[in-house]
Amino acid sequence: QVQLVESGGGSVQVGGSLRLSCTASGFENSYDWYCMGWFRQAPGKERKGVAAISRTTTTYADSVKGRFTITRDSAQNTHYLQMNALKPEDTAVYYCAFSSNDCSRLWAADFRYWGQGTQVTVSS
Repeated sequence: QVQLVESGGGSVQVGGSLRLSCTASGFENSYDWYCMGWFRQAPGKERKGVAAISRTTTTYADSVKGRFTITRDSAQNTHYLQMNALKPEDTAVYYCAFSSNDCSRLWAADFRYWGQGTQVTVSS
């Protein structure tokens, strides 16, 4: 059973930065074989894809391109989301996700395992 443990959320002012981390355990194959992603869900809204990274591709939602960067550290079985130039509309609960499928479409249905979520609040 794959388990994902997130950390790094918090409160920040407009224009600030935060870095989220997600460490995976319990998977069978090499960590590099899988696709990792980040999603977010604001109150009253559906969960939406933010970014995903596989062995061959990196994908971002249009709303975060140029501001957010997804990376992975295979030695630590951890992937990260560096968030810069944060805006109030980035406020949401952020979830990391783990997939053994193609995840370049940033669809939640492509991910089987999820982290517990971490709150990110951006205030003006």
